[in-house]
This record gives sequence, structure tokens and C-alpha cells, in this order.
Amino acid sequence: MTALIRLVEELPNELLTIDGAEYNRFVRSVSTMKSALDFPDWIVYSGPNIEPHDRGLGEAICNLRACLEPLPDEQIPTATAGLSFITDQQLQESIRADIAYANQAFSGGEWKAATVLAGAAAEALLLWAITEKKSGPDVESARVALIPKASKNPNKWDLDEYIKVAREVVLIEDETAKQATLAKDFRNLIHPGRSARLAKICDRGTALSALAAVEFVVRDLS
Repeated sequence: MTALIRLVEELPNELLTIDGAEYNRFVRSVSTMKSALDFPDWIVYSGPNIEPHDRGLGEAICNLRACLEPLPDEQIPTATAGLSFITDQQLQESIRADIAYANQAFSGGEWKAATVLAGAAAEALLLWAITEKKSGPDVESARVALIPKASKNPNKWDLDEYIKVAREVVLIEDETAKQATLAKDFRNLIHPGRSARLAKICDRGTALSALAAVEFVVRDLS
């Protein structure tokens, strides 16, 4: 029980997204457990077995688990781009998660993970923008002119094709297209064969480049 309390106390505040009656139940459960440990006489001896007084401990532990079970294992930092322009909440949170994890990977020195996740987020954003475009230059005309051999279905394109079409139909600026192209090249280093052929690896520079690309895409789409 001491170990359980310690683990609860080490939970990051941003993960404790509890309010109202559930928060009261959480606090009451932890307090009940702590109170039990404060009194040395809470255990009584009965024959060869040691049995604890009830003191609501079983209920407190069950309530604690019930409060914690639905909470997220990871929390997207509030500083992560909100992407409010995406109305599909599930897609919005999925892309935000990729951006958040890319930044976390960068902070932890995981250059390849940061590079790949940021590239994936940029790709998802451009796919969304292209499929949602309702006015202005025509996406299909841009595809025919720039990537005639590509599928008519944007879901089957790769990042390079998204970048070219997005720039052509004025979804992103020139500098964003250039930065995203760099990110595309670095992202491909996830393939061992390509990395070996080019004698290049993901490093802090590739991660920064990919993170800059996704930030530029978010800025333009916003």
C-alpha cells in the first residue's frame, strides 16, 4: 500500500484530468490509505493469520483504481499546435499527438523518431488540406500537370506529391514547400538501405528540419 501511494504521488499533474465527484473520490481514497498507515494498531492478530481492520481500505483501493483506469497514459502538452482548423476531432488529436511525440523525441535526443514523426505529421496535414480544398486552383488539374502518373486518389500519394500539389494550389508558401521537401528527404532515411547508400543518418539537424517543416505547414494552413 505504501508503494501504491508513492506511485500515485509521482503521477504527473497533467495526467490527472479528474474533476467534480471523481476528484473527490480520488482524494478520499488516497487519504483513507494514508490514514490507515499513520496508525500502527491497524493490524490485529487472529490466530496464525494477520488480518487488517476493514477501515474501508478495500473500497478505497478499488475506488482509486476506478478513478485512474480511464485516464490517458500520455498527455499532449497544451503548447502543441491546436490545429483548430481541422474539424474532425479524432484526426486533429491524432496529428497533434504525432507533433507532441516528435517534440518529446527531440527533447530526449531520439533524432530518428523526431524526424520520422514530424514528417508523418506534415504528410497528414497536407493530405487533409488537399482533400478538404473546395475553392481556388483545382487539385486534379495540378495533379495532371505535376504528377500525371500518380493515382487520382490523394490517399495513395507520397509526401513529395503532397508538397508539389499543395504548393501549386496555394495551400502552402514557397519556403514551406522547400522546408517540407528537406523533411521528406530526411524522413526517407528511416529505411536502412537508403541510409547506407547515401551514407547519411538522422541527427539533430534532420530532426530540427522536420520539426520546422511541420510548424511551417501548420502556420500556412492556419
